Amino acid sequence: MNDEQSGEVESVTAIEAIAAVATGDSATVLVDVREQDEWDRGHAPEAVHLPMSELEARYNELPEDANLLIICHSGGRSFRVTDALERAGYNAVNVEGGMLAWHAAGGAVVTDARGQQG
Repeated sequence: MNDEQSGEVESVTAIEAIAAVATGDSATVLVDVREQDEWDRGHAPEAVHLPMSELEARYNELPEDANLLIICHSGGRSFRVTDALERAGYNAVNVEGGMLAWHAAGGAVVTDARGQQG
């Protein structure tokens, strides 16, 4: 994967991302690109964890035919990952505002290993 950014990526709001995930459509995958410590502090229960630091080695684990919603803490890393995945041929969309916006919009957050909702 090339680290150069193209400058523009498709984006959705947190509200749109929450609605897309809520449909339960297996063609939509929420991908959290934050690091392990951030993930452990709270993440969307439906999310797949693929830290940005591991993207180069693991991006091929993502389904090529899915609509990937890329989320991080506030939107910066997810923008870069979305750009890289788009250039690699994936249908990736940045979630604007990241988990901060997700939580503020009422999205569910798992806050501990037992799956408790925060």
